[in-house]
Amino acid sequence: MTADERTQLSIDMTSLKGLAHPLRVAIIEALSTFGAATASQLGERLGESSGATSYHLRQLEKHGFVAENTALGNGRERFWERKPQDISLNVTDFEPNSAERAAAVTLEREWDRSRAATIAEFSRRGPTELEDGWYNSSTIDTTNVRLTKEQLEALVAEIHAITLRYSLEFKSATPGSRPVQIQFAAFPVMGGTVTPEAP
Repeated sequence: MTADERTQLSIDMTSLKGLAHPLRVAIIEALSTFGAATASQLGERLGESSGATSYHLRQLEKHGFVAENTALGNGRERFWERKPQDISLNVTDFEPNSAERAAAVTLEREWDRSRAATIAEFSRRGPTELEDGWYNSSTIDTTNVRLTKEQLEALVAEIHAITLRYSLEFKSATPGSRPVQIQFAAFPVMGGTVTPEAP
């Protein structure tokens, strides 16, 4: 898949209802970060019952956010993965003071909470738990600059093009790789594992 072939899912009022739940956001984040998983595996990672994760996976499938990976599993357990698409949410697409605007704001806050928690976990555990120079290869970077809105749009587009190229080029589990999140911060996700070298 190339950058041109990758689809973008813009969240409308229908799909907003399908995603606007904290556990569904957590499931999407886990599948995005760690790859395909069963309902039981997601339940264990997120501290939920497999019944709860199974129900919410079906709702996410209904709204086009996840799909079953039929190449994995043994017939008894279904593996789920996030669909390879960007999710776009713009709260200004919804009327001010509407229930949809409120739901969109809540969803954005849940994503913000998840991102902040992931960075905090890296900052807390990374210096002592990451091996082989992974911590020193990472960054949590802040740069202050004055831009026009057109310059800001150009900067965001350029950064997005770079991160999209990396996400497509390095999607598979290359030996020696581990889950990395780019915010910009770019750092290994705690709880992820290094992909083993081929024998």
